Amino acid sequence: MASLHRALVGFLLVVLAAVSGAASKSFTITNNCQYTVWPGILSSAGSAGMDATGFALASGESRAMAVPSGWSGRLWGRTLCSTDAGTSRFSCVTGDCRSGKQDCAGGGAAPPATLAEFTMDGSGGMDFYDVSLVDGYNLPVLVAPQGAAAGGNCAPTGCMAELNGACPADLRVASAPGGVGAGVACKSACEAFGSAEYCCSGDHGNPSTCKPSPYSQFFKNACPRAYSYAYDDATSTFTCAGGDTTYAITFCPSTTSVKAAGASPQAAGRLPLMNDTMVYLGADQLGTAAAAPPPSSLLLAVAALVLAGALC
Repeated sequence: MASLHRALVGFLLVVLAAVSGAASKSFTITNNCQYTVWPGILSSAGSAGMDATGFALASGESRAMAVPSGWSGRLWGRTLCSTDAGTSRFSCVTGDCRSGKQDCAGGGAAPPATLAEFTMDGSGGMDFYDVSLVDGYNLPVLVAPQGAAAGGNCAPTGCMAELNGACPADLRVASAPGGVGAGVACKSACEAFGSAEYCCSGDHGNPSTCKPSPYSQFFKNACPRAYSYAYDDATSTFTCAGGDTTYAITFCPSTTSVKAAGASPQAAGRLPLMNDTMVYLGADQLGTAAAAPPPSSLLLAVAALVLAGALC
């Protein structure tokens, strides 16, 4: 019940802010996986903080969050999390932010982790966003803008493929020590080998000397719109014009949102691509055909009543 109240309060705060002309951007974070995911959020230096930096989302659960004006930072999912009975320390097998608790409190994701990155109200008033596999992969993630004004390269992006089972052996993170058990994450070549060539550092620290590798191509072939290495900007950065934009961030997005010729997205060797001809997003992710909203005064009154009940 407490989690339902928190989700309801978060949603109503977003609604109240939008209709009153205050903060007009929001995230709707949904866990479509068959297991619990613990989102983590890290704000960039100098950026206003979000109202939470880490929490649990049960399978099928969503949470709405208002986004401060000018916010920049990153969001990711943590998996296989637990609290140590002896020390009460909270930790996760993938995406751990090393804070020792559900709230990341300024900690970033330990690689490998699939990252959703945002800069709101950036250059020219545009929102910039991407999904990055530069630090590796642990979960399928989709970012879909809703209600954005016309302008920019405003389109869904992400990595909808399940890559852990197909991960190359030398990048694979197993569920048990010693490299045994099912794959739970897939490292980047930089994380796995630490070389300047793969990390785009030293003599390879610029676009002319840091090129795609066979390892980055594994990620790019499966997820053409996601960053696969540090200088993969041309096909991986997206922008939306300012406005009342909600970014729907979905972990394990529905397989029905991809035209994959009937192939399971979990089937190794038949990974669904995400490109201009294969993306089919449903109304649950894009909200494309909504009825006309009620007058703002009525919406505010209803929201206030429900909010008051949720806080009791």
